[in-house]
Amino acid sequence: MDVERTTLPGIGLRHVLTTSRGRQIGVVTHRTDRRDLVIYDKEDPDTCVVSVALTGEEANALAELLGSGRVVERLAELHREVEGLVTQQFPIAAGSPFDGRPLGATQARTRTGASIVAVVREGRVHASPRPDFVFHEGDTVVVVGTEEGTAAVAEILASG
Repeated sequence: MDVERTTLPGIGLRHVLTTSRGRQIGVVTHRTDRRDLVIYDKEDPDTCVVSVALTGEEANALAELLGSGRVVERLAELHREVEGLVTQQFPIAAGSPFDGRPLGATQARTRTGASIVAVVREGRVHASPRPDFVFHEGDTVVVVGTEEGTAAVAEILASG
């Protein structure tokens, strides 16, 4: 699916996708972190028929509802398709040296070759967490890599 990206000088960015039924839906990301979800008129794609202003947090919640929660499912599918690739889930347990510390402090990819691709917290999936994402006890960390690499990440999360 193609997403058209347009710079809006002084405002931010606009991303527009066209659905299989010909409807155009867009997201305008303002420099202030506000986002506008917009739906364009089917007959006149330059005319917006609905616009909903969203905070960054609301936009993340909407993204979760629209499918970022399927990350774990897709990883499982990928695991079945690619020999030697495994997906493992590991908890941040009480006493973990990474409880309250950022993902980047693990240096997991550099040390093991495996990647932390998501964190599940209180039933919500945080896909592709950034290095500054802070782990908390009870988080479930989703790791993709070889059997050895994912086991090494588990050891890092448990012992440092």
